[in-house]
Amino acid sequence: MTRFIRIILRGAVLGSTPAFSVPLPPLPTTPPAFVEDWSRGKIDPAKWYPLRKKWGEGNHGVVPENVRIETDTVIGTARPVLRCEAHGDQYDGPIKGLWGKRSRVGGVLVSKPFFASGRFEVVMKIGDTNPFSGCPANPRVPAGSVPAIWTYAYRSVKVPGDQADDFSRDTPLYNPFIQNFGRGLAFYWSELDFPEFGKGGRFDQAMYNTFLNRRHDSQMLDLPDVADGKYHTYTSVWETERIPLPGIRDEQVVRSAGYWWVNTREVAFASYEAMPLVRRGANDYLLCRGKRVRHWVDGVYIAENTIFVPCMAAQLNLGIWLPDWAGKAPWSTSSVRFASIRIWPSHDPGDVTGILIDDITNNIE
Repeated sequence: MTRFIRIILRGAVLGSTPAFSVPLPPLPTTPPAFVEDWSRGKIDPAKWYPLRKKWGEGNHGVVPENVRIETDTVIGTARPVLRCEAHGDQYDGPIKGLWGKRSRVGGVLVSKPFFASGRFEVVMKIGDTNPFSGCPANPRVPAGSVPAIWTYAYRSVKVPGDQADDFSRDTPLYNPFIQNFGRGLAFYWSELDFPEFGKGGRFDQAMYNTFLNRRHDSQMLDLPDVADGKYHTYTSVWETERIPLPGIRDEQVVRSAGYWWVNTREVAFASYEAMPLVRRGANDYLLCRGKRVRHWVDGVYIAENTIFVPCMAAQLNLGIWLPDWAGKAPWSTSSVRFASIRIWPSHDPGDVTGILIDDITNNIE
C-alpha cells in the first residue's frame, strides 16, 4: 500500500490508452497453487490474517473488526464473500482504530503465504449498487477511501551506528545505500499495487505502483468503469529474471541465506539495487531482479510496470483504507468485497524467497 506517492506518467501510458495491447494469456494448464472462495464461510487462519495496523498518514489505521465473511450476489448467485469495511469521516459506531478514534478506519486481510512471480487473479467489487443509511452520496464510489489489491513485505536490517556508512561482512544483508529511518537501519521493501483506487477521490483512474526498497515508480491510469457496484476480475502477471552482472569478483560479495550479496562500495548501486546474486562460478554472478508486471481488468489490457519491479516474495493484501491523499470521506460506512482469489506461481529464475519472511506487525497496541 502506498504511503508516499510520486506520480510519474511515462510515455507508454500517457493518456487513457496504452501504447500497445497484450492479450490476456490463457489460463495455465495446471491448477492454481492458491485458491480462496470463502466457501467455508470463515477466514482460514492457515491462509490469512487480518491487520491491526497504523498505515500511512491522515487516518486511524486498519483493524480486524472491519474484516468479515458475508453473503453477496456474485454473477447472479448468492455466495460467501470477503467484506473489508471502511469507516469514513462521519462514522460514530463502536469500532475504534488508532488512538481510540472511530473515523477513517479501514480493514485489510493478508495472505500467510508469500508469492513472487506468477499470475494473480482477484475478483473484487467496489462499493454498493443501492444506497443505505450512512453510505457515500454515490454508494458505488466511496470517495475518500482507497480500495486496493497489492503484494507487500519488508525487513529491517541493523548494524552498529559506527558501521552505518559502510558495508559489514558480519551483516551481509546490510546495505548503506538503502537506509530508511536513520543510520544503521536498512529497510528491504517489496510491493506491487494492482491496483489502488481513490487518489484524490477519483475512481475513474487507479494507481499501479512498484516499490523496490527506497525506489518506486507510480502509474496513474484510466480504467474501465469498475466503481459500479459489480464484481470485476483483476489479473496481473509478475515476471522476474536473472541477468549477468559483469565484473563482480568473489571478494566483492558475501554469502547469506542461499544468495550472494554485494559487500563493497566498488560496485555501482544502480547496477543491482541491493538485490542478491546467484553464483555460476569463479567471479561469475547473475543478478536476481524483477522484469515486469502486466495488468488486465476483465480481460482488457491496462498497462505494464517495468521500472523498480521487485523480485522478493511478498504477501498478498486485500482491503480498503483512508489515507489523507484520498481526500475527505463525507460518509459513515462503505466497503470493498472480494469473491475469489486464484494464484499460479511461475517460479521464474529471478524469484528471491526466504529473505522477506515475517508477517506485518501490529503497531497500534
